[in-house]
Amino acid sequence: MSEQKTWNRNAFWQQELEGLKAILATTELVETTKWGGIVYTLNGKNVLGLGGFKNYFTIWFFNGVFLKDELGVLVNANEGVTKGLRQWRFTRWEDVNEKNVLHYVNEAIANERAGLAIKPEKKVRIECAFLDAELAKDAALRTAFEGFTLSKQNEFLEYIATAKQEKTQVSRMEKIKPLILEGRGLNDRYRK
Repeated sequence: MSEQKTWNRNAFWQQELEGLKAILATTELVETTKWGGIVYTLNGKNVLGLGGFKNYFTIWFFNGVFLKDELGVLVNANEGVTKGLRQWRFTRWEDVNEKNVLHYVNEAIANERAGLAIKPEKKVRIECAFLDAELAKDAALRTAFEGFTLSKQNEFLEYIATAKQEKTQVSRMEKIKPLILEGRGLNDRYRK
């Protein structure tokens, strides 16, 4: 039996994380473990998480972008990439004010109840004239291809479209044609 991997960053700031957990225990949130980290949920929806890093410990709010942030403490850890998640970082336990933490947590709970969330961007179909031409020539291939989800279609389209030379596109097409006809995605062998 394989050992479950845990997010080893939680090994930092153990006492401080236990202190935050004690504060969160007074709320209606349910503590769970996801991705090897401490996550708190409401009706199965992720509301916030805790983590200890080398230089700080943090509360991250999954939809923190909707918090008013009256204290100006929230940061976007990955500007330009992270849309909704915001972190509140601490470098010492003395900076944790239980009343303020609960204020932010209760606002996050209210936002979750109100359904405030960043909606995932609608995925668009990647364009690949070569594969489109191949699908137009073979009705069975087209029908099988259309049976895939958009993300699996895009994996095939990108695989062909990223080939720089036509001979590479042809050899890649020969490789993926049996997969498509068998209903197997390009990267299915890597998925569990």
